[in-house]
Order: sequence, then structure tokens, then C-alpha cells
Amino acid sequence: MNIQHKDLAAGRWKEMSVSMQMANIGSEVSRALNWRNKGNTEYCLKAAARSLELLDLSLDAADSFPTLKELARVREALVDYFYGSNVYSSSETLWRKYFDHFNYIVRR
Repeated sequence: MNIQHKDLAAGRWKEMSVSMQMANIGSEVSRALNWRNKGNTEYCLKAAARSLELLDLSLDAADSFPTLKELARVREALVDYFYGSNVYSSSETLWRKYFDHFNYIVRR
């Protein structure tokens, strides 16, 4: 696997709060959604892969079971939405609303 976020994987990611991590993941998800809307599947999947890479870094850094559980569920649902058959019935609106809350927290 080709690591896109080398400086974050080197340890900087663990120094961020969970809200900051989720806001960054949300940025990549937003990029993937934007590329999907533009009909560029290649860029959409690349952005989705970067979001999953960041989620994996968050899973490695998780310090409590509830956080680990939430991150694992988000990862599962994102994989289903971008790569699977969307059995969880996720939508673009749902993903944007979910991650907007973290952006709000971080900017506050």
C-alpha cells in the first residue's frame, strides 16, 4: 500500500484530537463526494482511499473502546458506500452532515 499521508503516519496524527482527525477524514470524504458528482470515478476512489488511510491511522491511535467502535463503524459504512453495494443506504447528504459536526467543533 502506498502511504499518502507520510508525515501523519509518522506520529503527528496521534497528537491530534479525535475531532481534528475526523474533520480531516471528512475533508477527504468531501473530496471523494465532489469527484463522484463530477463523474470522475478515478479521483473519487483515490480520495476515498485517502480517507480510509486516515481512518486506519485513527483506529491505530484510538484510546478507548467507544472511539474504536465508532471509527470501525464509520470505516465499514464508507467502504460499503464507495466500494460496495451501499447496503447501509448511506447518502451524500448523510456523510456531509456527519462530518460537518466535527468541522464545527474544530473551528470553534
